[in-house]
Parts: sequence; C-alpha cells; structure tokens
Amino acid sequence: MGARARSAVLAGLRGLWVAAAGLAGSITLFVLTVLSVAFLVLGFGALTTPWVLGLVRHWANWRRAVAAEWCGVRIPATYRPFPDGLRGGIVGQVERCRLMLADPATWRDLRWLLVDMTAGFVTALLPVALVFYPLEGYALAAGLWRVFTDGTYVGWWYGFVPVSGQGTALLAALLATALLTTGLFVAPALLRVHFLLTRYVLAPAAGELEQRVRVLTETRQDAVDTSAAELRRIERDLHDGAQARLVAMGMDLGTIEMLIEKDPDRAKKLVAQARQSSAQALTELRDLVRGIHPPVLAERGLGDAVRALALRLPVATEVEVEMAGRADAPVESAAYFAVSEALTNAVKHAGADRIWIDIRHDEGHLRIAVTDNGGGGAVIASGGGLSGIERRLGTFDGVLAVSSPAGGPTMVTMEIPCVLS
Repeated sequence: MGARARSAVLAGLRGLWVAAAGLAGSITLFVLTVLSVAFLVLGFGALTTPWVLGLVRHWANWRRAVAAEWCGVRIPATYRPFPDGLRGGIVGQVERCRLMLADPATWRDLRWLLVDMTAGFVTALLPVALVFYPLEGYALAAGLWRVFTDGTYVGWWYGFVPVSGQGTALLAALLATALLTTGLFVAPALLRVHFLLTRYVLAPAAGELEQRVRVLTETRQDAVDTSAAELRRIERDLHDGAQARLVAMGMDLGTIEMLIEKDPDRAKKLVAQARQSSAQALTELRDLVRGIHPPVLAERGLGDAVRALALRLPVATEVEVEMAGRADAPVESAAYFAVSEALTNAVKHAGADRIWIDIRHDEGHLRIAVTDNGGGGAVIASGGGLSGIERRLGTFDGVLAVSSPAGGPTMVTMEIPCVLS
C-alpha cells in the first residue's frame, strides 16, 4: 500500500502540474497563434508566425517527453523537415511560414491546444481531485465545518454532501475516504488517460500513415533491387576475375606436370607464373570480400572502419567519432558503404583537397556528416551516387540531406535511427 500511495500522490502532483501549466501555456500559445495568423493579411504576420509556431512545437514536444517519461505513452513527432539551403532574412522567414502552415502536423498542434485547454485540463485534474480533494473532507470532519456554517443553515457543500454540522461533516469524511481509496487505485491510470488523449490528437492521421507505409514499401523494393544487383556484381567479379585466374592457374599446373621432366626451365617459369596468378586471385578475392563486408568493420566497428577507409584516400581526411557502443551489423554496414560512396563522390567530382567526417550517436540516431571543400553543386539525381545512398539509408528509415552551394563547401548529412549495444 505504501508504494501504491506514493504512486497515487505522484500522479496527483504531476496531474496538478500538467493541468496548471497546460492551461496557461495552451491558452497563451493559441491566442498568439490566432493573432499571428490573422496578421498575415497585414504582411508582418509572416515574420512572427514561424516564431510562434516554433514555440507551439516546443510546447507539444515537451508534452511528448513527459508522456513518455511519466506514463510510457509514445507520441511521434512527424514535422516535415525544412529543405536544405533555406535562405535567411525576410525571404527565408516567409518561406518557413509557408512550409509550416502547409505541414499537417502544425494544424494537429493547434487542434491539440484547444483540446488541452478543455478536455485535457479536466483529465489532468481527475487524479488531483481523487488524491487531494479528500483532505478537505477530513478537515471538515476535524472541525473546519464551523468556519463555514453557524449550525442553522447549510454553509458548505463537500461533493454532494451538504455540511451543516458535525454529523454531516463526518459524512463528508466518509465520502473523502471513498474518493481517496478510489484514487489510490486509479490515479496513475487517469493520468495516463490524459496522455492517451494527447496522443490521439497529436498522432498522424490514417492518410499520413498510409503514405508512410508506401514509402517503406518503396524502400524495401529498392533494398531488394540493390541486393539483387549486388549479387550479380559479385557473380560477375568472381567470373571475370578470381575464377578466370584460378582456371588459368590450373591450366599452367597441367602444363607444368607435362614439362617438369622434359623442360625444367620452362616448368619453373610456369610455376612462377602460377604463383603470381594465385597471389592476384587472392588479392581479388580479398577485395571482393572487403566490398561485401570489410573485416575491420566486423572486428572493430564503424569508427575504425571509416578511419581505415580515410587512410586510403588521396586527399587529407579528418575523422571524428563519438559513439559509446556499436550499432547493429546491418546498420553499420549501410552507414559504412554510404560514407564510402560519399567519399568517392567527393574525390572524383568535387575537386576537394580536404575532407572532414563526423560520426556521432545522439538521441537514438546515428548522425554522419561528410564535408569537403570542393566546388559544390552536388544534387540528389536519379541514378546518381547520392540517390543510391538515399535508397540504402531508406531501408533503415534513415534520411539523407545535401547542402552544396555553388563554390562549396559540400556537406552530406546522413541520419539513421538506431540503438547502440
């Protein structure tokens, strides 16, 4: 019962905080948003609206955070990201205003503000009432009823009990006991109801979920196509490279067997040739295996694998890694080859003489930035290397962003949701 009482009191205190802060914050932000949007017709609303809507998003994200921390209710944030290269100044602010107002998540936030200041306020107060309202009933029974009545008329109501004397005050205490007993069992659940209501309003609509499923289906098909193409490449490389050398080496060994007694000098030359062919075949097999899954990646993780990759580049490259563990092997492999492709593009097309790689894990996401000081102008074009990176990351629900103004520098940013072990 002690643990249950602590849980109920904690739910009551949290409900009181959410109700009070939520009412004030939601009303204030809703009024500011309405005024700012109304001022769009005057022009300067386009400058204030992005700022106000940014506050609304921070407010909603705070509620998402406490919902997850206090009650384990996960509420996804599905705001559309701003495009890279969005300009600053007045023009950029106007564009931000247009993008935010076109985002369905913005209108869900505004609808939530209305719900939060009404039904959300009530649901947050329910655990407060069940846990702390009984204190008034006990205070009335202890003699506080004399402050509100002179004994000749009803001076106070406790719930549905009219308190006019000690007898009715004891009835109020009995009602308080029933409320408190109920609160001990249901207060945490009632607080969870408040956050479930929040999730119901803030969660994306079915149409957006269908769009998300469609995107995942497309990325899965891309992954299947990429896997099939990779298998064909491996088969081709084996057939044209190592297999051809091994066949030639077998023929040389057959010739050596016939010449070893008749023409020892010629046999020695063929032995040297066979040895060279075997070394070349072994090198090609190692390169092929490295292309499938580099041994250093499997043994030492993504950071050291990227460092080894950077050592083989013909330009100066700096690598900075901040990871407290290792991601799953498929995620590491996708990230490694994505970085490899980005570096290849930088070396071949950017004309850069310096590259910076930053790898870090933060807030459940693996973030990788590859920056070069080349000429810029990189775009995600169909069939290009960056498009391939985007498809590879999409398999893991990752995203790719490219900032490459004319004249440089170019920054390729990759983000993959994952956990470290």
